[in-house]
Amino acid sequence: MTTKEDVLKAVKDNGVEFIRLWFTDINGILKSFAIGPDELEGALTQGMGFDGSSITGFQSIEESDMIAMADPNTFAILPWRPEDKPVARMICDVLQPGVGTHKPYEGDPRYVLKRALEKMKKMGFDHFYVGPELEYFYFKDSKGTEILDEGGYFDLTPLDMASNLRRDTVFALRKLGIVVEYSHHEVAPSQHEIDMRYNDALPMADNTVTYRLTVKEIASANGVYATFMPKPIFGQNGSGMHCHQSLFKGKNNAFFDANDKYQLSAVGKSYIAGILKHAPEISSILAPWVNSYKRLVPGYEAPVYIAWSRRNRSALIRVPGYQPGKEAATRMELRCPDPSGNPYLQFAVMLQAGLKGIEEGYKLPEPMELNLYHLTDEERAERGIKSLPASLGEAINITEKSELVREALGDHCFERFIAIKKQEWDEFRIQVTEYELKKYLPIL
Repeated sequence: MTTKEDVLKAVKDNGVEFIRLWFTDINGILKSFAIGPDELEGALTQGMGFDGSSITGFQSIEESDMIAMADPNTFAILPWRPEDKPVARMICDVLQPGVGTHKPYEGDPRYVLKRALEKMKKMGFDHFYVGPELEYFYFKDSKGTEILDEGGYFDLTPLDMASNLRRDTVFALRKLGIVVEYSHHEVAPSQHEIDMRYNDALPMADNTVTYRLTVKEIASANGVYATFMPKPIFGQNGSGMHCHQSLFKGKNNAFFDANDKYQLSAVGKSYIAGILKHAPEISSILAPWVNSYKRLVPGYEAPVYIAWSRRNRSALIRVPGYQPGKEAATRMELRCPDPSGNPYLQFAVMLQAGLKGIEEGYKLPEPMELNLYHLTDEERAERGIKSLPASLGEAINITEKSELVREALGDHCFERFIAIKKQEWDEFRIQVTEYELKKYLPIL
């Protein structure tokens, strides 16, 4: 644990000129303001006040005063800032001002995840481990989709700029204290992936927002643009954020059972069944934009069919095969989230859905080990295989009726999220697209 004193000493020893205080809005967009070293002790003890009325999903103008309370455990020096004038960052909890003590702000996405983790601990679990795999694209700039390379999955492209960009990004992540396991080219041209080592959900959510900014900063420093937009190129694979997850009691993996034919415990099975049952309800948080549903279509390796499998990557959930001696690695992989959302909310609703399955003793159906894309609609119906929502509008309509999501997000965050996403869907719905002009204008 990093203490207030540790942070003050690090700032002095490294000659840090500015400390940036970070938090996210409800959409997961990173917000920040900077303070100097003279303000740091106050930021660590009383927090720093700011106006929350202009932050998406936060307070209305008549109740706008908020407090950003810096978390010393998230202190890090930003590697892309000048070495002669270092800049550090800390991620904040957002609080409501109060007499004597500040209360957590229920609209703070970080608090939403903390509440889910408190419920997990009350149910007897100590760790919710998450390993997200964030994919992204490099383009020449933000005005179009001109690619940097023609590579494919795991291609070695030594002369491409993208290889150097990935390398520099990995170096920057390491300096920020983030452990990287893999980096490689993904399936689509100019698409890449850097995988962080799994971690507890809260630091992993912090690492995820840090990762996204780091990828963008390193790209910008090299004169190109990185995007986590789920489906920027028609006809190519989109970018996902497959999420590996497991529950632990102490050092023991609660998902593992050596005597089960799938090596899954009753807890693991009910957790997975919870995700499957509630997947349509949480889809709007896991895939939160209009563009997200351009990725979630059959044929591009994106899962749309609600089933689980051990090997079949067309299913919504994959349970990687057990390797003897690696009980701790028993986990499930949810394949529908995308990397553009709010990781605090995404991890929270996944956990809450899984815990609901454990609480209610949901039964896990048998795995589907065949390619679900090759089945007809009738064949899928016979097997009871349902689909994820096909659009943001459909997803929001389902979420709005969900008691589970309301409980997971809290009334304030739930109602703001629904309102914001309904507005986004309405804005999209009334657009006249290039597709319509090309198709209809010449014939109608």
